[in-house]
Amino acid sequence: MTIHSEDIQMSIYQSGDESARLLPVSFEEWETRAKKHLSASSFGYVYGAAGAGHTHQGNVDAFQAYRLRPRICCDISKCELSTNLFGAQLPVPFLLAPIGVNTILHSDGEVAPAKAAAKLGVPYILSNVSSIPMEKVAEAMGNAIRWFQLYPPKDHDLTISFLQRAEAAGYSAIVVTVDSTLLGWRETDLQNAYLPFLTGQGMGNYFTDPVFCSMLQEPPDKNSKAAVLKALEEGNNTCFTWAELDFIRGQTKLPLLIKGITHPSDALMAMAHGVDGIIVSNHGGRQLDGAIATLESLPLIYEAIQGKIPILMDSGIRRGADILKAIALGATAVLVGRPYAYALAVAGEIGVQEVIQNLIAETELQLAISGRSCIQEVDQSLIIKVK
Repeated sequence: MTIHSEDIQMSIYQSGDESARLLPVSFEEWETRAKKHLSASSFGYVYGAAGAGHTHQGNVDAFQAYRLRPRICCDISKCELSTNLFGAQLPVPFLLAPIGVNTILHSDGEVAPAKAAAKLGVPYILSNVSSIPMEKVAEAMGNAIRWFQLYPPKDHDLTISFLQRAEAAGYSAIVVTVDSTLLGWRETDLQNAYLPFLTGQGMGNYFTDPVFCSMLQEPPDKNSKAAVLKALEEGNNTCFTWAELDFIRGQTKLPLLIKGITHPSDALMAMAHGVDGIIVSNHGGRQLDGAIATLESLPLIYEAIQGKIPILMDSGIRRGADILKAIALGATAVLVGRPYAYALAVAGEIGVQEVIQNLIAETELQLAISGRSCIQEVDQSLIIKVK
């Protein structure tokens, strides 16, 4: 599906007085409306971050340390956002980030963002802790590009089962998240005494897995609490080391990405252990308070990797300008998280589709007004550091 930025703009302008009834345009308005739609606990789970939220805020603030430097008198009559990643041509330089327990946001759960992404050709990364099993999400997406994110379990047989299921269901890459072997100290969730997994949400892949179910004394439908606690025990994999990553590498031929890297030495180690891509991420500020922002990490990791494998980035992406700045600093593509989560809460699949369409349109306009006609022309010459 081709999206033209001018068409999206004009459709909004031409709506006239009806504009007050349209879905939000800005990230801030989506967030505000999501807060009204959701319970305090559900909203707090998505909005909240570790500790005082300094990492969360730092991710966003880091983008203001850079300014775009547009060039003029360039032919921008045609703009191309597509990029190539692991042999697949992506229409835009962003993917939907893995966000779990979507049923706390909307009854359709992960099926809604998956369908929206599929309609617009944007790759969707399904969370390991989705409420809807990976096979059902894959069925909803047809042949659209989808990746599977893995929180590596302690049990190797369960790891193998997840990987084999993902491969059989048409997921074309594996994203191993390594910065969440323990839950961060999330004050909002603690204040609300809220962990959605304890109610069985986010357990879609565990409760349908034959290996996991074989580890239980009773099936999940007979004793949900015991099943949840076992799943959380598997997820708290504090023994995960580079040797464990080697094990995962040996179990799949799919492209393997490691998510949660912010230090260049870890990026080099990951590459030495056979990963095909790195996702610079601090989990949206949800794990370690006071940590370095991902945009601050990106140039250092780009310098260390020297273009040998793709680098993606998440945490703090809100607008088209953010995407261009990240690409200018070395990212091949970025992951978008909270914006689509809030849209899901407000308007389900339609909301997510609206956020994606607007982000595509805005990015295309930002690119053109900067004097570039394709995303491959974006490099460090586009930006200047001001702080």
